Formats: sequence, C-alpha cells, structure tokens
Amino acid sequence: MEGREKSGGDEQDRETELVPATSDVASTDATFDEVVEQAAVEEAPAESTQGRAAGWGRVIRGNKGLWITAAVAVVALAGGLALGRFVISPLDAAAGAGAPDPGLVTVPVEFGALSNDVTLRGDVGYTDAVELKIDTSSFTGAAIVTGQVPEAGAELDSLSIALEVTGRPVIVLPGELPAYRTLRVGVSGPDVIQLKEALTAVGIGVGDAASDVFDEATALAVGELYNQAGYPAPEPEEGVAEAVIAAEEGVRMAEQSLADARKALATAGQGPSDIEIREADNQIASLHRQIAAAEGAGEDASDLRDQLAVAELQRQALDAPRDTSAEQAMVDSAIAGVETANASLAEARESALPFLPASEVLYLQELPRRVDAVNVERGAALEGAAMTVSGASVELTGTAAAADVELLEVGAEATFELPDGAEHRAVIAAIEPAEDGGRTKISFEPDPLTPEQMEQVQGTNVRINVPVGATEGEVLSVPYAALTAGPGGDSRVEVVTGDPRDGESAETRLVTVETGLAAGGYVEVTPVEGELEEGDLVVVGS
Repeated sequence: MEGREKSGGDEQDRETELVPATSDVASTDATFDEVVEQAAVEEAPAESTQGRAAGWGRVIRGNKGLWITAAVAVVALAGGLALGRFVISPLDAAAGAGAPDPGLVTVPVEFGALSNDVTLRGDVGYTDAVELKIDTSSFTGAAIVTGQVPEAGAELDSLSIALEVTGRPVIVLPGELPAYRTLRVGVSGPDVIQLKEALTAVGIGVGDAASDVFDEATALAVGELYNQAGYPAPEPEEGVAEAVIAAEEGVRMAEQSLADARKALATAGQGPSDIEIREADNQIASLHRQIAAAEGAGEDASDLRDQLAVAELQRQALDAPRDTSAEQAMVDSAIAGVETANASLAEARESALPFLPASEVLYLQELPRRVDAVNVERGAALEGAAMTVSGASVELTGTAAAADVELLEVGAEATFELPDGAEHRAVIAAIEPAEDGGRTKISFEPDPLTPEQMEQVQGTNVRINVPVGATEGEVLSVPYAALTAGPGGDSRVEVVTGDPRDGESAETRLVTVETGLAAGGYVEVTPVEGELEEGDLVVVGS
C-alpha cells in the first residue's frame, strides 16, 4: 500500500511537473510523449503492472473529452436498439394484425330530386370577335390618330366615330363589304349599292337606291352623312373650285355668242321693210311717169326704160326669201358651244360634290359592336389592326361528343357556374355538327349578365350542365349495384335489418321495387312489395 501510495505520489509529482507554464499546445503534446516514454523505461523493471495501469490512467486523463464523447455514443446506440425492439408503429401493428371478419357492404337509400345531365365545357365571350383595320391608302403622309379613341367595353353603332385619323372621322355604317376605294360621282358597283343601303338604313335619302351608280343624289346624301357625324365633308382636290369658276364663265360666254348669232339670224330673216318696199314701188312709178313724158315730148326714153327694168328687178328681189344660211351656221355653232360649256360646268361641279374616301368609313355587320381591345393611342401612327370588336350579345360555346349530342336539342335549358358560385341559366341556341365528323359545336345564349358579371366571366372556360331527364320532385334512389333480379325478372333491393358486420348471417329482407330514371350511378326506385325508406341500408356487395 505504501509503495502504491508512494508511487501514486511520485506520479502526482511528475504530473505536476509536466504541466507547462503556458497553454502552448505543441509543447504540451511533446512533453506528454516524453513523460510517457520515460515513465515506461523507469517503471518497467520494478513495477511493470502498476506502471502500465498508471500509463493508461495518464492517457485517459489527457483525452478526457474524447472518452466522454465515445461513452455517450455507446449509450445512445444501446438505447436506440432497445427502443426499436419494443416500440411498434400503428402501420406495422395494423400490418401484423389479422384480417377483420367479412361483413356486408351497404349504402343508405337516398331521397331527393334525381336528374340526368350532359356536362361539357364552354367558353364565355362576345359573339363574332374580329380585328378592325382602317384603310390608310388615301393619306399622303403618316396616318396619325388624333382623337375619338374608344375604350374597351364601348359600343360602336351606326354613325359612331370609330377613330379620328389626321383630324378626319372613321364613320361606322352597317355592311359586310369592306371599303376599298373612294366613292365619288360617276363610279358604280356593289360597294355603291352597299353605301346607299347603309345610308337608307340610317334615314338618309339617296334617290334611286336600286341603282349602282354614285350620282349627284348620292353625293348630297354623303354630305348629309358628314353633317350628322359632326364633321365637314372632305375638301375637293386642289384646283377643283377654280375649275368650277372657269366652267361657269365659259357657259356665260357661250350663251352670249349664241344670243348674238340668233339675233343676226333673226335680222337676216326679217325681209324688206315697208319703207324699202314703198321706196321700190315709188321708184318704178316714177320711171313710168318719166317714160310717158319723154315719149309724149317725142324724146328718146331708152335710158329710162333700162332704169325701169332694174327697178322692177330690185322690187322682185325684195319679195324673194332671204338667204340666212350663214347666220344659221353661226347659231348652230353657238348652240354647240353652250352645250360643251354646260358639260364642262357639270363635270367641274361634280368634282366639287361630296365624296366618301375609303379611309373614312368602316362597315360592320350586326351592329352594335362591342370594343374588346384597342391597339392604338392618340398621337400614334395607325399601323395594323386598330382594335378588336365583337358582337354586343354574349355567347357561350362548347363542344359535345356524338353520344351527348343525341340528347340535346335547340331551346333546351342549361346552367353554368359564375365565379361567385351561383348557377346562371342559359339556353341552347344552335347545334352545329362538325364537317370532319369531329365534336359538334353547341352554342348557348345565357340570360342577361350584369357588366360586373360579364367582366368576370369573359374569356373563361366554364362547366355547363344540360339536364336531359329529371324526376318530378324528390324520389328514393339507390346505386345500380343495389339492384338484383327476382324470379320473375322484377327488380329487388336487399335491406339490412340487423348488423351488416355479421356478414352472411346478418338479418335482411328483400323489397321488390319499380325502377325509374337513372342518373349519375343511381336509379329511381319505388317500393312495390315491402317497405323502403330514406336511410335504409341496402346491400351492394359483401
């Protein structure tokens, strides 16, 4: 004991001496190795067993943290193994348990309205959406939008201004043929007839509406169109006003020439005046007297007789018709001049009459139309589609398979769900079979929607239910699987009166039923023999 204590004391002393004055880790490790090696050499001859124990003690004390960590790990491993041995999860317990005793599979009898529906998906939107492009070919420069830009949701109707481009209106009129040329006096074609029909539809008279010629009456009607739209008619081309003034002056000059020619003709065709006739007669009478006096005096009257012959010829000339061919030719020429001048004036005036550029009219079918989207803004150049419009009426469209189409008919009622969960009524408006034999297009006309509701559902895809058969009020119904056939072919259900968990030994009774409408996996049943009530459990399997 004393030796063990002494040895222990020596070790204590040696251990104390090995502690460095500083905490330098490297020097501590080196000192520890040297001490262990020296202790092994010194203690081995005398006390080998005690030296080895003391050496291990020093090792343990020098690595105390490491040994503690190792001990905790061993304890944790042992605890985990024990816990895994004795703790079992619910799933493992259920897997290890035996199967439950077999019982009857039952469902309760339902009581309520039963309906058979055709269900399909449909898109909600406005009818006939189209992109609108404005003809800008008549503009000499850039087509700048200057005003009248509609907002999405606005309506375009007859005489509406769809846009204002470079200060000029784009007037909406009913029609299906797009504007493709300027319409002015003298042109003809189907586009002229469409214009006349459109103007007549808005209450503007066009003269002969059946004629395909753009005449003066049509031009005046176009002037009235601009008046009702609140814009001046388009300005005529440069020089047209001056041409009208010149043509009017030409007419006046031609008419004056005609007046002068007619006056000359009238003057030439009047014949001798009474004075001229009297003077000629007096001249002849005087010569007769002179000849008589000369002959009575025995004088030569030959010269007087010659003068009398000339006077008589002059008198005869006064009675002869006058030659006015030259004057008549002048009149005819003047008349032709007037006609030419009037034609020039009419042409000049027609050029000044109102006309309709293709860029200032927009024909749309089935007015009014709703503006869905606007692609232009004020101050921007007009390029591509200006806006997208659709019919003002709301349409719900979907497709159905051939088997479902056979159950549908125009006028049948349907419902679809609004975003707030409410059911909204609709009616089948059209059934259009696909040409390629694919799914059939079904068009529905929904009941009126508020602007808020339409904003919520526009462009969405909704579920549509079309009832194709329904019970008259509430009825009893069971799943198909609950029906069995009786000896006589009648339908029966097996009602459980005991505990279904008893399986084949459970108490049941058979109820003969009459079946009705089948829908959604259930069938309407009416008890014929036996009692059947809501909530009764009927067997559908075991």
